Amino acid sequence: MALLIFILLLAFSAVTADEDAFIGVNIGTDLSDMPHPTQVVALLKAQNIRHVRLYDADRGMLVALANTGIQVIVSVPNDQILGIGQSNSTAANWVSRNIVAHYPATNITAICVGSDILTTLPNAAILLVNALKYIQSALVSSNLDRQVKVSTPLSSSLILDPFPPSQAFFNKTWNPILVPMLIFLQSTNSYLMLNVYPYYDYVQSDGAIPLDYALFKPLLPNQEAVDSNTLVHYTNVFDATVDAAYFAMAFLNFTNIPVIITETGWPSKGDSNEPDASLENANTYNSNLIRHVLNKTGTPKHPGMAVSTYIYELYNEDTKTGPLSEKNWGLFDANGDPVYILHLTGSGSVLANDTTNQTYCTAKDGSDPKMLQAALDWACGPGKVDCSALLQGKPCYEPDNVIAHATYAFDTYYHQMGKSPEACNFNGVAAITTTDPSHGTCVFPGSLGRNGTMVNITAPSMNSSSSDSSRYMINGSGVLMSILTVIRLVIWGVIFV
Repeated sequence: MALLIFILLLAFSAVTADEDAFIGVNIGTDLSDMPHPTQVVALLKAQNIRHVRLYDADRGMLVALANTGIQVIVSVPNDQILGIGQSNSTAANWVSRNIVAHYPATNITAICVGSDILTTLPNAAILLVNALKYIQSALVSSNLDRQVKVSTPLSSSLILDPFPPSQAFFNKTWNPILVPMLIFLQSTNSYLMLNVYPYYDYVQSDGAIPLDYALFKPLLPNQEAVDSNTLVHYTNVFDATVDAAYFAMAFLNFTNIPVIITETGWPSKGDSNEPDASLENANTYNSNLIRHVLNKTGTPKHPGMAVSTYIYELYNEDTKTGPLSEKNWGLFDANGDPVYILHLTGSGSVLANDTTNQTYCTAKDGSDPKMLQAALDWACGPGKVDCSALLQGKPCYEPDNVIAHATYAFDTYYHQMGKSPEACNFNGVAAITTTDPSHGTCVFPGSLGRNGTMVNITAPSMNSSSSDSSRYMINGSGVLMSILTVIRLVIWGVIFV
């Protein structure tokens, strides 16, 4: 066994990528108000996104992407696989209409022939390799086979026993399809496209996979997963899955096909039974992923080797079916507003402004509402926070609840006090976070707004009356402070000051 592992590792060393690792994004279109292609491209440019994957070959998008230099993967939709897999001429017409008509003005670099065909459309699987070959043949006829790669994204669920990676293998049921597919990829110098979702691995593991391990968070040595055959330590699900794919290919005697990740990400919102689909986790996963890929970390068995990756996805897709999490994988909403601000120090300029040093003070979930209300009253009174934005009809009035209003007041006070950690305590009901709590037109102090401009605030003078708490509608009630509240403010003033 040890000798076999050693031979495989030597073989892996020959696997190289054509270029440095990059981060791209998938662009889904299941939105009730899908932005115009020119708006999509404007967002890509503003965020310095240089690699995109389309789920079709939409003419409007391909025209909008022309002369931008953005590298584009186009796709043959799953519902066209049967037709293309049965007809060389249908494949030739598809390539002529969707590739030749746009290249080289639009920098098309690859074609995804379907996606997750083996797991989502098994009746078309028997024609998948034919479809790959017919598309490739059409590219050869057009002298574009060296410029445009052909492959098909596979679900990582096809890899059985993915841990330890050294023992991983593909579901043998699909070997009659996978073996000729891998022969095709090898002969055309293409790559294995893999969709990797640590979120689902974590959720479906029933606690076997720690959340920190799924999110790329730092682990203590005794928390790392160890491959019992190679004694290699794994610190995240992503790397373990990529290495498992290499071992699974090697099990079928393919050792020189590189892997790219065509889909990965984390949902930012879920139903009540999806507590780990959250803004904080989505931000953590994607921020850590981007750093991991762009720092050329590679995987434990391929250190320094590029694992280029496409994040799923650019926009939240509100018309997707299924649980709430299915609609909330996007980095942006339909207006181009970020769902959250990634914290990306040291990762270049891709995907937004560097906000690692940008922190906010928010109300803790689960805090006693009475404690929150008292802290809110103090911030808007003796704390001299201008809470006028919380008045009915003002930008931050909604949602009209004590947690949301307290978060605005806490964060404003925190920034007035120079972001001192001591200024974000409020008797234990507040915490510092890197996730921007801004929403809609309610832009919090220190937030990077839609135009990328920092929203600054100035601490009022100690004799200022502009933040008089009598102007604030406490928790939306519109009632002036009672004598009891005034007494409470005096007591909390002793605590906070």
